[in-house]
Amino acid sequence: MKFLLVFDFDHTIIDENSDTWIVKCAPEKKLPNELRNSYRPGHWTEYMGRVFAYLGDNGIKEDEMRRTMTTIPFTVGMVDLLGFLGENKELFDCIIVSDSNTVFIDWILKAAGFHKVFDEVFTNPAAFSSTGYLTVQNFHAHHCAKCPKNLCKRKVLKEFIDEQLERGVSYTQIVYIGDGGNDLCPVMFLKKDDIAMPRQGYTLEKKISQLAQDLSPVECSVLVWSSAREIMSHLKVLVKE
Repeated sequence: MKFLLVFDFDHTIIDENSDTWIVKCAPEKKLPNELRNSYRPGHWTEYMGRVFAYLGDNGIKEDEMRRTMTTIPFTVGMVDLLGFLGENKELFDCIIVSDSNTVFIDWILKAAGFHKVFDEVFTNPAAFSSTGYLTVQNFHAHHCAKCPKNLCKRKVLKEFIDEQLERGVSYTQIVYIGDGGNDLCPVMFLKKDDIAMPRQGYTLEKKISQLAQDLSPVECSVLVWSSAREIMSHLKVLVKE
């Protein structure tokens, strides 16, 4: 029996939003207003497609993008936590479910030597075209009214758990570590033995406490964190139990 750790990426593993960090590559490190104002709620991936096209049009190449992305700082204590998980892979399965993209996550984890900590990464597929432009696609289609149209994290989590069960793998406990509004949907899927770990001061924590005030609290336990070392301490206690 293992623990399943589910991580968001932006503002959880890294202390920034990878999609907005890439703007540092743009001329004068900013986007034209017309492009910035073209975002429509729930359609972030299409918007990022336009951002990548703009970078490509301005001659920004893969190497420069990679150099920029690998300067993103990890969240406080996260390097310690990922190191601990890497040393204890027999106890923990770790997955990432993120609205970033495969290229960014791959670059960042590999540069820091953490890619082997994670068993699977579920995020928007990205690749460089033959002309050297970065392109990105929606992760999947779904029918969840609460989530952005490219990604419902609850659907990803549920399908992963079902597939693991078919392989004969079941989990003692699921621990969900995230920060954003789109992490609420998968947290609502967790059962009473599971744990949601929202980052202190971020949208997920606020949404969970709003639900408790509305007398419809989430079913799982909730532990708020500000440093990933707090997550590590709690996991050490769980393992001893």
